[in-house]
Amino acid sequence: MESSPSPLNPNSPLPLYHQLAERLLEGIRSGDFPTGARLPSEPQLARAYGIGRPTVRQATEVLVRRRVVERKRGSGTFVVDTPDGADLLSLAGTLASFEKGGIEAETEMVSAPSRLHIEGEPENPFEGRTAVGFSRLSRVQGVPVLLEEIYADAERFPQVEGVDLSGRSLSQWIEQQYHMRPTSADQNFRVTPLDSSRSALLGLSEGDAILMVKRTLHFEGARSAIHAVLYCRTDQLVFSQTLQGVGDE
Repeated sequence: MESSPSPLNPNSPLPLYHQLAERLLEGIRSGDFPTGARLPSEPQLARAYGIGRPTVRQATEVLVRRRVVERKRGSGTFVVDTPDGADLLSLAGTLASFEKGGIEAETEMVSAPSRLHIEGEPENPFEGRTAVGFSRLSRVQGVPVLLEEIYADAERFPQVEGVDLSGRSLSQWIEQQYHMRPTSADQNFRVTPLDSSRSALLGLSEGDAILMVKRTLHFEGARSAIHAVLYCRTDQLVFSQTLQGVGDE
């Protein structure tokens, strides 16, 4: 760990313990803390970041739940392995990312593609219009890690309705059917509390905070043709971002 790390941001919507967990995870990924290495002690981390020991304990608990580190009574906290990761926030997409990363995931449809009139969602580009919407849930080793709610332009892609996309890439299907590829995307990220229905699907408690990503894909001649909302369990999987490649919702 660097002698004077940059401070955590108390004004961020991301809790301090979560910020520290991400800092430590970055150190593990970069090799600063290789497998078998001992993390700095709770007092050391508390002094370095100007936070309390309970906050440090919460941060290391996040890494313990991710199975990145383990606590050894009387010895400290040690790195056990680098975590599984998936590039789910990029144009490379969700299902392709699982496969590319060697992660065995099971994906099931929560709701089949059907026409929906979108109301009360001002950040959805289909607000006040009809879109083909569906949702699906991905599990890794039986644990829910990702809930996707996806909307496609009903006028551009009418044949999406009724297609089984539980194990198929929507963007690849669009390319095969319409010979169109995404050219760019807009994304925003926030931490949000879960409602009862989404928390039940993801195996969490109502009100638990989770990383939410909203992504809108643009095609040549068809901007905002796909919109997706991703609920990502970062306590189970590392989510990275690479804005390259062909889109894949």
